[in-house]
Amino acid sequence: MHLDIQSSINEKETARTTKRLFIGCFYTFFVNGGLALILGAILPFMKATYNLNYQTAGLLLSFHSVGNLVSSFTGGILPVYLGRKKSILLFSSMGFLAFLLMTLTGNPFLLLLAFFMTGMNRGAVSNFNNTMINEIATGKGWALNLLHSIFAVGALVSPFIALFFTKNDPDGWIYAALVLAFFCLTELIVYGRMQIPNNVPLPKERKKADLGFLKNKYFLTASGILFSYMCAEQAINGWLVTYFKDSGIMSGNLAQSMASLLWLTILIGRLICAYLSSKIKKSRLLLLNAFGYLIFFIVLLFSRTMAPAVTGIIGVGFFMAGLCPTTMASVGEIIKEYPLALSFLLTFSGLGAVLMPAIIGSVADTVGILGGMSVVIIAVVITVALIIYNAVISKNLEIS
Repeated sequence: MHLDIQSSINEKETARTTKRLFIGCFYTFFVNGGLALILGAILPFMKATYNLNYQTAGLLLSFHSVGNLVSSFTGGILPVYLGRKKSILLFSSMGFLAFLLMTLTGNPFLLLLAFFMTGMNRGAVSNFNNTMINEIATGKGWALNLLHSIFAVGALVSPFIALFFTKNDPDGWIYAALVLAFFCLTELIVYGRMQIPNNVPLPKERKKADLGFLKNKYFLTASGILFSYMCAEQAINGWLVTYFKDSGIMSGNLAQSMASLLWLTILIGRLICAYLSSKIKKSRLLLLNAFGYLIFFIVLLFSRTMAPAVTGIIGVGFFMAGLCPTTMASVGEIIKEYPLALSFLLTFSGLGAVLMPAIIGSVADTVGILGGMSVVIIAVVITVALIIYNAVISKNLEIS
């Protein structure tokens, strides 16, 4: 009798801890979404305030991606030696400091440092939160799609924050950055209070890396999908507002609202994917989204007036929405089995996010912003091709 009561108490405490982990991960991923999208929304105004050229602006976005890349890897390695809580607290403090720094100086080198630090924050939070949710609900598409839906909510809100402060004052982007600094501070507090499982450094005999996942064709295909996907996603996030504004399709303030429209449709798309992922094989769901993604990106790229541009944004957002979380869920068992698998997955995909914004900036300085954005179609086509291959190799797997 006593054992039954104790068991019931333990189950309730475990359920409460799990619920708090879900809530904590969802809130911090909301902040992470805001951090990711505020950069592209304030960049045109920061560019004007500090008199930056396209190449420098592209480098800023790339340094954010470099930071994301570095912490995606070290965010998986450092907890092995420091423990999970110390590691995530170290990385998440960087976002708060970075937004303060970019409001204080227009020095290009310090701005590069600030953008790098925002990337360090973003990558570590992504690694940590995806790991936590995958441990709680391994391989469940609905859980990761729901987590990434919360990211989309933050991404949806942050351009409106930028719009609110820059509507009547182009230098108001500084106040938008300070708002994000505050949110990053609350993120730090949430992690500080979180009850994190397995929050101890691994013993020496378990620190040896197992890289068996690098021989798994499903994992390698997923890595390729996410690499090319992140090329396009980071390019769209970082350059969409600047593209619409500088190409004359719409004003800067209206372009900012289009960034929010993009993430509203991403939010809707991810919620629908969360529902469909329990009813449709992941490989088929990816295939459906991939073709829609390609078609509407072509519409967006060739738009020269408002109506087709808005149609393209809605379509791209809706169909790209489930690609990242569904791809990650498809290799959830591998991620859980190998501690370094998620770090490798995020690091490799992060390479795409590093390369593409800088490439677009360089091309735009040479042939204009339209030519720069046209480069993104290459990444979209590669994503679709790899998803088709994934469907072929996964056709006999019940779980795919």
